[in-house]
Formats: sequence, structure tokens, C-alpha cells
Amino acid sequence: MIDPNNVPRHIGFIMDGNGRWATRRGLPRTAGHKAGVDALTRVLEACNDFGVEVVSVYAFSTENYKRKDAECAFIFDLIKQFINQKTQDLIKNDTRLVVAGDLEYSEKLDAETKNALLKAVEETKECKSHTFVLCFSYGGRHEIVDAVNMLIKEGKTELTEADIESKLYTAGIDDPDLVVRASGEQRTSNYLMWQSAYAELMFVKDFWPDFNKNIVEKCIVEYQRRNRRFGNVN
Repeated sequence: MIDPNNVPRHIGFIMDGNGRWATRRGLPRTAGHKAGVDALTRVLEACNDFGVEVVSVYAFSTENYKRKDAECAFIFDLIKQFINQKTQDLIKNDTRLVVAGDLEYSEKLDAETKNALLKAVEETKECKSHTFVLCFSYGGRHEIVDAVNMLIKEGKTELTEADIESKLYTAGIDDPDLVVRASGEQRTSNYLMWQSAYAELMFVKDFWPDFNKNIVEKCIVEYQRRNRRFGNVN
């Protein structure tokens, strides 16, 4: 059972395994991506019910642009549809959308998808209770390089951690307490590299399309069993 006094404030999810989920069922990869969007809705609702204030998801990485154009375009359409359909729900739940990533990284990303994302960010910017961070066109190394380059342009010569944090895509958002990766792979794949330095990591065998409230609950319960020392002793 979840201890309501020890719920992670911020959970990051690596939404992995959509394609493999579909392949094992004899379905096209696109079916897996569609099922992944449904899982995202379930996870957001579950986190809201459990009192998680910030949810971040790895929706599309800078490396994902290497996939075939047709698959990229399909994912962009799914993201656009999801945002257009869910913006009013986000507002109703007092949830702010933050898009973390470089929307100018690749010419593959169409203007219509960019505009849909930016419109939703604008429409939800006054929401205060929850934050939904969509890591889209995102790469952790790219984010850090961007931050350093911005500081160099401002004339900074000696950088502090606070300087870099101020220029990250997630500036102003608390670091994740827990990072969960679906599909059984045990790596973070360039996701929130700076921010997750002290996050608890959890690798779940279930593919992302199978994620539901029960799996989220199990992750939170496991998190509550851990002893977070941040370099200190017990």
C-alpha cells in the first residue's frame, strides 16, 4: 500500500517497447505507438490520483530521428492528436504542459506539430497543481551542450551547476525522484542525464503499452522501500 506521505514528487517515464509490443502480437509498429498513447493517458491519470505533482515522459529522442520518415511522421501525428485532444483535460486538472527539447533539431519535424505543442504550452501556462513534461525532440547530451552554449553567448567564463541548471529545458522544475523505464532494458538512453543524477532508477519488464495504474502503484511502493541518502550515511 502506498504511503501518501512519501510519494515521489516527480516521476520520469521512459516509454519503451511500443514496437516490440506490437510485433509480438503480429501487429504493425504503428499499432504499438497507438497503444502507447493510451498507456500515457492511463499513467497520467494514475499519477494524478496518487498525488504525483510532476510527470515527465520520454516521448521522442533526438536519436529517434534516425528512424524511417514514415514512422517519424506517424509518431508526430499521434503526438499532435494527443495534445489537441488532451489540452482541455490538462487545464481541467490544473496541469501545466512543458515541452522539453529542441523543436528545431530536425527538418523532419513539421510546423503543424510544433505549433500544436507550443499552443498547448501557452494555453496551460497558468496551471499550478501539476506539471506534465513532454520530452520531445529531446537528448540529454544535446540539452547540456545547448545550456553551455547559451551561457557562453552571455559571456560566462566560469560556470557553476546553478548556471547550467538555469538553462536546461527543465529549468525551474524539481529533478525527478524516480525514473522508470519500461520494456526491461536497463539503461537511461540519454534521458534527463543531468536531472536524474540522484533519482531512483527502476527497470520494469512490462512494455509501455501495458502500463496501467497497477504498475504505477507497484513502482511507487518499491520507491518507498528505498533509502535515499544523497551521499550521506544512514
